[in-house]
Amino acid sequence: MQRPPLPPFNEETALAKVKAAEDAWNSRDPARVATAYTPDSSWRNRDEFFQGREAIEDFLTRKWSLELHYQLMKELWAYTDNRISVRFEYEWQHAKTGQWYRTHGNEHWEFDADGYMARRDMSANDITITAGDRRIGIRI
Repeated sequence: MQRPPLPPFNEETALAKVKAAEDAWNSRDPARVATAYTPDSSWRNRDEFFQGREAIEDFLTRKWSLELHYQLMKELWAYTDNRISVRFEYEWQHAKTGQWYRTHGNEHWEFDADGYMARRDMSANDITITAGDRRIGIRI
């Protein structure tokens, strides 16, 4: 089964892949997001390294239990044959402290021939904000 758009990417298909990822992540549905990855997809998320859809789903379940009101914006940064790089920002409220954050980062994606992400490498930094500083969108 394929997951279009497929590599090799051009600007239009890379933008479509980024928009699809943004929409899926904003659903905050770990199972939905995990289906975009190969069964053995390799991830680095900050200081965590793991592999496979089950691990991805577990990670996202844990993530969104702490990062409330998560709202994400992704921007295409660069693309080549089967790779896409994005910059992103997302805003969220910490479940335990109530503090709001904006997270800034970069992701590098590598896709298999069927359009599934085989590798995701993410780096990010968090800054504290107030609820009034939010700019990505309010969807509570």
